[in-house]
Amino acid sequence: MSVNTKIISLEEFKVWKDGFQGILVATNGVFDLLHPGHMEYLEEASELGDALVIALNSDASVKSLKGSQRPIISELERAYMLAALEYVDKVIIFEETEALDTLLTIHPDIYVKGGDYNIETINQTERHALEARGVNIRILKYKAGFSTTRMIEKIAKACR
Repeated sequence: MSVNTKIISLEEFKVWKDGFQGILVATNGVFDLLHPGHMEYLEEASELGDALVIALNSDASVKSLKGSQRPIISELERAYMLAALEYVDKVIIFEETEALDTLLTIHPDIYVKGGDYNIETINQTERHALEARGVNIRILKYKAGFSTTRMIEKIAKACR
């Protein structure tokens, strides 16, 4: 499957999902500078079901959440890198600062977040809305020593 066919709109996803049979796993995030923590997390997430869908924050939503210096890598480039991973089936870019509407439309069987979260620190609006629809929420293990913020700091220090 071509990488570019994995990057789809929410409307295209609805059509794809109509023909999909199996366990659908979803996650969301910025995924600005991909690192081993992301890779391990996404691979583990994909093993929980038959297809992994990533709801990816748009550039505008990243700026709103992280500040004017982010993202480092544009939304289309981030989407391309994620879609190039063999264990990622679909990538959907969303504009809002919260993924709630996108996640409700995706309506996965399993929603995953990384181990830098716990059930109490994930977005509680998303949590309760997904739980009310029978979505299983899983927090995956944390890979210590990796974070996009830490990578940015390390690069900035090396450039001084």
